[in-house]
Amino acid sequence: MLITDYMKNSRKLSKQEIEQRIKEIFLKKPNPREIKKAKQLAMSKNIKLASFKKMFCKKCLTIFTSTNSKIRIKNKFKIIKCENCGYINKWWMR
Repeated sequence: MLITDYMKNSRKLSKQEIEQRIKEIFLKKPNPREIKKAKQLAMSKNIKLASFKKMFCKKCLTIFTSTNSKIRIKNKFKIIKCENCGYINKWWMR
C-alpha cells in the first residue's frame, strides 16, 4: 500500500492503525516525502511523533545519518547540524 493511499484512507483509520502505519514508515529508511506524509497522518489524529521527531531535520525532512549531520553537545543541549540544508536542530538533554 502506498503512502498516498494512507492519506486517502486516514479519515477512515483509527488512531492505533495510524500509529502502526507511522511506525512502519520509520522502520525503513524514509525519504523526505514519506516523512512529510507521516507528519500529516500524525497531525490528522493528533498523534505525537515523540522519539521519531529527533530522527530527521525539521527544515528539509531528511533522516540524520553520520554522513549528513554533525552532532555536538554543549551546555545541556544536543546540537545537530544538517549538512543538506544547514539548519541547526537543538534538543535539550535531561
